[in-house]
Amino acid sequence: MASRSERVLVTGARGFTGRHLCTELRAAGYEVIGLVESPPAAPDEVCANLLDAAAVEHAVAEAEPDRVVHLAAISFVGHDDIEAFYRINLLGSLALMQALAARAERIRTVILASSANVYGNAESEAIEETLLPAPVNHYGASKLAMEHMAAAYRDRLPVVIVRPFNYTGPGQSEQFVVPKLVAHFRRRAEAVELGNIDVVREFMDVRKVCEVYRRLLACEAAAGNTINICSGRGMCLREVIALLEMQTSHRMEIRVNPRFMRAGEVRRLIGSSRKLAALIGPVAHAPLEATLREMLEEA
Repeated sequence: MASRSERVLVTGARGFTGRHLCTELRAAGYEVIGLVESPPAAPDEVCANLLDAAAVEHAVAEAEPDRVVHLAAISFVGHDDIEAFYRINLLGSLALMQALAARAERIRTVILASSANVYGNAESEAIEETLLPAPVNHYGASKLAMEHMAAAYRDRLPVVIVRPFNYTGPGQSEQFVVPKLVAHFRRRAEAVELGNIDVVREFMDVRKVCEVYRRLLACEAAAGNTINICSGRGMCLREVIALLEMQTSHRMEIRVNPRFMRAGEVRRLIGSSRKLAALIGPVAHAPLEATLREMLEEA
């Protein structure tokens, strides 16, 4: 158990991953401070717009963190404001790193959430961290730019870059494909409109991803590394649909809508977890069937 004197600042604390991560860290004994953009709703939150460097500096000083997990970002690949990817994911992260560097003597770990999207359309069966990134969309490019920016702070801060592969779970927005499918099956819709249903992805449970974040926070050997967060197991959306059909005894028409087909679509994205396992040991990933069942039961 972590000492309660250790304070972890989590940016994006009210987001999908942030909410689960705060629960995971508090259960492990950390004192968690959430950095949020809107006015604080509780004593364990501080407020700052990441594009306001002075506000970020003030929030970090107020939080006095020992460790940091930076999740705040625009994470929906299909987001229609291209410049926002770079403003938030790059310049917002820069403001945070500058504020942390001013208090570097206290900071013990800084985990920066990048994305497996930086790899683009890799031919590898299981992508290793040594593969040269080649993003094919602005989300992936903005995350790779953040990685390069953060490298300038490695001499002052114990930076850990993580590249999570796809994950899902309770509470995820229906703008993402798995919760969209779940919602349609839950209400027994007659049809659903999707993009490319032959793309292959990992579908980890968000809570397992948060477990990995917690374990990496306490792993001194992780500092200075770039690490995949992945299970090494992938499936196409057709298989996800088949699982939901089996769990709900419901079938619906799958309509491919060209509006949801992306020019910068990554066709296959499966990672190698060898480096992660060498640092923190194995991770027992939850079967997708169990995650889907829980999502179906959500109110």
